[in-house]
Amino acid sequence: MADKVKILVICGPTASGKTSSSIRLAKQLNGEVVSADSMQIYAGLSVGTARPDTSEMDGVVHHLMGFLEPEQTFSVADYVELASNTIQQIAERGHVPILVGGTGLYISSLLDGVRFSPAKPLSQERMLLQKELDEKGIIPLYEELKSIDPQYAATLHPNNHVRVLRALELYRQTGKTMTEQRNESLPKEKPYNACIVCLCPKDRQILYERIEMRVDQMMEMGLLEEAKKVYLNRESYHTVAQAIGYKEFFPYFEGKMALSDCVQSLKQATRNYAKRQLTWFRRMPDVLWLDPQETVESIVLEYWKSKDFEKE
Repeated sequence: MADKVKILVICGPTASGKTSSSIRLAKQLNGEVVSADSMQIYAGLSVGTARPDTSEMDGVVHHLMGFLEPEQTFSVADYVELASNTIQQIAERGHVPILVGGTGLYISSLLDGVRFSPAKPLSQERMLLQKELDEKGIIPLYEELKSIDPQYAATLHPNNHVRVLRALELYRQTGKTMTEQRNESLPKEKPYNACIVCLCPKDRQILYERIEMRVDQMMEMGLLEEAKKVYLNRESYHTVAQAIGYKEFFPYFEGKMALSDCVQSLKQATRNYAKRQLTWFRRMPDVLWLDPQETVESIVLEYWKSKDFEKE
């Protein structure tokens, strides 16, 4: 492990305190934060994605935030390439790379060293799947994915059309599930010496209360205006328009639902998303689970410096 870059990973469900803890740890470890959030990458959408502002960053350098226009496409393969290069550059500066976020697919793919095949032109299978989506909606396709690859399907929300279609396209083309493909693409040895910490309140109700409080704060910070921007550009903001935090307000803009009901819908959708995040992180090996109400920084620093960890 001596020749591997040593990184600290702070993951967990939304509203679990990752941002504040990571910034305090970065200041003590001379670290730089690398975001592992699939929505914080987009420019001009800071409220709904809970992207920290300059004052919250408190002088800590942050990477892979707000660099992509909402019209542009971005894949997990793109993320792994960018994050790998960023981590290497941080290490070469003599600083500690701190990976922070709640997108489990990004984190696992990076830490496992998943090798991705080059992007291919739009296939006949993908065009047929897109036609099925347009005619029947996503639910029949998502149910098909659940029947052939329940493990991967459990990690996706049905609204994630891109990944649902990609998994079905792979199966129809090769007969392999996405789970099988991922397992086959793993290297013999993982690329990083990773210290992985997952933050989550032991009492699930506390997490839900934190989520509701965050949604209320977002509303005060202008979430509705940001959601309207996404709604008006929904035809070109393909990924963002499907994201939790924006799509819940579309019925309000269409005059079909009261604003208060949309806010409640967002709170419920965020709670459900947190459950899916926890399902993912529980499958990750060698994770130190901490309640954000504990003395997180001191425990993590001790773990980081521990002889046991150095020997792993």
